[in-house]
Amino acid sequence: MSIRALARDLYRAQQRVDQFRRELAAASGEEHVALAASLREAEQELRMLRGMLDGEKASGEFRLRHQTMGKLRGR
Repeated sequence: MSIRALARDLYRAQQRVDQFRRELAAASGEEHVALAASLREAEQELRMLRGMLDGEKASGEFRLRHQTMGKLRGR
């Protein structure tokens, strides 16, 4: 998955978490319990996507930094 697609998914997940938080603040009773569970799931997805994006960015920097090493060995 490209960094751009991950960033787009991360943005959508953040918007979803924010929406659940707003709804949870206005909810009461049984609705509160259901929304709290949905919020936990959305936050978990957000953390996963953030980790994936951070991993992609880190591995990309690593590849760029060390890409000349393979070229030098081949000579």
